[in-house]
Amino acid sequence: MVTPQSVILNQKHMVAETDRRMDSREEMQKAKRSIAQIGSFGLQFLWCILHFIVSIWYFLLEVNHVVESTLISSGLLKNYKTLDLGKLRYLAIVVGSEEAFQTAKVTKLLQWLEAIGMKHVCLYDMEGVLKKSKEAILEKINNTTVFQEADENDKLLDQKHMTLEFASYSDGKEAVAKAANLLFAKYLQSANSDGDPDERIFNEPHMTEALRAVGCGGPEPDLLLVYGPARCHLGFPAWRIRYTEIVHMGSLKSMRYGSLMKAIYKFTMVRQNYGK
Repeated sequence: MVTPQSVILNQKHMVAETDRRMDSREEMQKAKRSIAQIGSFGLQFLWCILHFIVSIWYFLLEVNHVVESTLISSGLLKNYKTLDLGKLRYLAIVVGSEEAFQTAKVTKLLQWLEAIGMKHVCLYDMEGVLKKSKEAILEKINNTTVFQEADENDKLLDQKHMTLEFASYSDGKEAVAKAANLLFAKYLQSANSDGDPDERIFNEPHMTEALRAVGCGGPEPDLLLVYGPARCHLGFPAWRIRYTEIVHMGSLKSMRYGSLMKAIYKFTMVRQNYGK
């Protein structure tokens, strides 16, 4: 026989069991949250350690770079005193658009190249800032000839002056358009005169010849040095760097004479070993 007291006792037991289950679930959720927090903290701690190690590594590399650059600049490293510039006939300098406004830095870089003995240099930036600053740059560099104004036969033969070429991204686009128009005109002429069908087929040598015909077939640089945050040639005419070695030099603001010497030295040594 079910009495009211037994019913009340059963209800109390059920309520107590429900409370225990709820407490158990809450404890499990707290444990999961604690584990998640510990895991998150562990990942953050591991990330901090890795970030610290990488930062120390790059710091040591930068210190080594500065020390080496200082030693090269001071002349203590004898290997860098003499450079075989015969293997580096044409050098291109690519400067980032924002850093191209640092005319004093660009001028200083050219003075270093002049002191090293470089005779043929191309200055390039995408926006044409260096072109606009041409007069200011030329005033501070002695014995300089502008490539576009030099005699065709003397452009790569004059050893008394530094030949400077000023280029920008628009030159490349305009050059391709002019060369394409020239080739198209030749195609129409050949088609109208019933000429040789082979003359209507254009290939790379035809494009190179057309670029030279429109006055945009400049020499191919042996070495291209990039100053700026971007690790690319920033739109430098592609047809002129098919066999060019490209080296990123870092920011123009932190340029160093020793780093410039090292880049040129490494290039000449690679070319020397390749020639052997």
